[in-house]
Amino acid sequence: MSLVTERQAEELAQGARALDVALSPAQHDQLLAYLALLIKWNKAYNLTAVRDPDEMVSRHLLDSLSVVPAVALGGDTWLDVGSGGGMPGVPLAILFPERRFTLLDSNGKKTRFLTQVKLELKLANLEVVNSRVEAFTPPQPFAGIVSRAFSELKNFTDWTRHLGDTDTRWLAMKGVQPDDELQALSADFRLESTEVLKVPGCQGQRHLLILRRTH
Repeated sequence: MSLVTERQAEELAQGARALDVALSPAQHDQLLAYLALLIKWNKAYNLTAVRDPDEMVSRHLLDSLSVVPAVALGGDTWLDVGSGGGMPGVPLAILFPERRFTLLDSNGKKTRFLTQVKLELKLANLEVVNSRVEAFTPPQPFAGIVSRAFSELKNFTDWTRHLGDTDTRWLAMKGVQPDDELQALSADFRLESTEVLKVPGCQGQRHLLILRRTH
């Protein structure tokens, strides 16, 4: 835990409170252990463009936790597409141990890191898949599909259409409200709701778009 400072631990605790996300002591420790792995592996694996560990609490952990209320609304099986360094999938798996999270990425370095995270944090509800999204065929549709800065909305929904159905919610984490991307959505997708996310310590706008398939 030496890679994580007291200040970062306190920032996580305060930020979670500001987001109204209840963290147990064990969950708080797991999130910090994940942060330590991210800091350690990022040097060699280039997992995230955020190099400063002090920025990682707000830009990775708290940003991921900002969608907890939307995930809490339901659904036992979740897919994090283009998971990269594991955001938001790893923090969500820590917060919802009773649900199953699949983290998908085509980059072998990143999935090796995610497999290490699963082992070290003992996240039995986490599955790591090294695959292109178009080639991935799960046994049944996911209840929720989430992405953080994965691609434009049309690509995100078109490429993952086969992974969900009309009951699935697609959660797209974005910066500025992407009105032009919404205009370009395929006809069988609609915007269900938009939420403004207020992430403690993050500059700039954050939005969560919740989409559904109409047929």
